[in-house]
Amino acid sequence: MLRKSLKILVVALLFVTTSANAERAELRRHIVTADGHPIALWEKSAAGATESILLVHGRTWSALPDFDLQLAGEDLSMMDSLVDEGYAVYAVDLRGYGETPRDKTEWLTPNRAADDVAQVVTWISAQSDWAFKPHLFGWSMGSTISQLMVQRHPQLVESPILLGYWRDVEGVIPADAAGIEPEHATNTAAAAALAADPVRVDVRSMDQCNALDGAKISIPSLAIAGEFDPLAPVSNQVKLLTSLATGHKQFFSVPNSDHAALLERPRDYFLHEIAAFLIGVTMQRD
Repeated sequence: MLRKSLKILVVALLFVTTSANAERAELRRHIVTADGHPIALWEKSAAGATESILLVHGRTWSALPDFDLQLAGEDLSMMDSLVDEGYAVYAVDLRGYGETPRDKTEWLTPNRAADDVAQVVTWISAQSDWAFKPHLFGWSMGSTISQLMVQRHPQLVESPILLGYWRDVEGVIPADAAGIEPEHATNTAAAAALAADPVRVDVRSMDQCNALDGAKISIPSLAIAGEFDPLAPVSNQVKLLTSLATGHKQFFSVPNSDHAALLERPRDYFLHEIAAFLIGVTMQRD
């Protein structure tokens, strides 16, 4: 099922258009400076929004193909759907993705990405007198980056939502081999060659994810996985939830979906459950 789903998704991404429905919220681009480096940040906001959420993409695609996919006759934009729920929605391009350039190191690392996300969250927090701190959503690699951000920069967000959490908390990721160099590999059709992401970003030091520790997460948290996602088995989610220190922790499986649940047919269920979780998080703070 994953192969079929990704094939359909790749076809859709190859024909992606950035023209938004006239009835939808305006897509706005911001530049946030993180330790001197420009980070592209995209925004769609509901009128009068009192809460915000930041979306963090995964390994292959940048923010807009992941979270604001616009296709004629289709409703696939997670940003639009969350705007419909009344949120101010932001999506970040990590270093090397979309409209954010690589830095001089030519690499992206989990720690660097987590620290950039923290600075973006800080920027969002300063944009309005929000009723609550921003929420954080991470997909696939973005899920571990989001958890790492919460650990490295506690007190910045109201809650993390982790989709397609790939890491086995009992596993150990080995260090990189000595002397590796960035490949600057061209994205292939199988990896979704896009105008937004023509070159695959070089990621290293994934062993930094060994620092992930659920015992350091004490805020409301939600884990999500597709029913047939081979990259994020339920066993990983159970171990993750067991490790979390918070008493407000939830998991749901998206039926009949895999790693791209946010873009697949059960997405209405996926979005409904996220909205319910977010309401629950803020209810306990009222």
